[in-house]
Amino acid sequence: MLELKPVGAALRDLKAPRASSLRDPRPAAERPEVDRVYGEIFDAAMDRRLLPGAKLIEATLCTVFACSRSTVRAALARLAHDKIVVIEPNRGARVWQATPKEVRDVFAMRRALEGITLDMLAASPDVAQRLVPLRDMVDREQQAFEQGDRISWIRLSNAFHVELAQLLDNQVLTELLSGLCARTTLIIALGDRTAGSTCSYVEHRDILDHLARGDAASARAAMDHHLQDCELRMEDPVAGAPDPWSAFSVKL
Repeated sequence: MLELKPVGAALRDLKAPRASSLRDPRPAAERPEVDRVYGEIFDAAMDRRLLPGAKLIEATLCTVFACSRSTVRAALARLAHDKIVVIEPNRGARVWQATPKEVRDVFAMRRALEGITLDMLAASPDVAQRLVPLRDMVDREQQAFEQGDRISWIRLSNAFHVELAQLLDNQVLTELLSGLCARTTLIIALGDRTAGSTCSYVEHRDILDHLARGDAASARAAMDHHLQDCELRMEDPVAGAPDPWSAFSVKL
């Protein structure tokens, strides 16, 4: 039968949060069935175990998650609403793959919202203290990269931006930025090379240093450079079509 590939015990050691947990902190066992299936597919896409363009076959997903077709359809509908999946009449569902214009639009909005977040945080009188948990996260991000734990590194790198917004306790801002971060992850998945991305934790640490000093302008400049570096990598996408079932393994 088909089953999700394990992601390894190292994830627990580095406390790398699943992307779905940033949206729904409940343990998977406590989530309704549709939420569980949504979270599993969402996490597989965010971990880059399920790549953009991959077809999502309802019958196969029912087998993978041991659930009904109505549950799978409801989960896919929610993923489509969140722009993680595209559902086309008579063609089924596939993981969202950005057009060149969508790439530009997503990164433009990321820069705008990340800038707002940094301005608001830099104005906080206790910003240095509030950033302490983020510094610990960046240390774990570096450790994951140096250990070759790719999934932990991806999770921590993505979580940095969402948890930065969460420090403001503004649910609307957090939801908007979380959605854009998810779409950015899918964009980067087809053009990213780990060897060219070693600076992520360095740039994250640089952003925190500027924020701790209340220097919003420098923090913005560092964030713009960080996002521009991500966007420029999209000009040289990884060759070859994505393996549509890279998130799954087969047990005979």
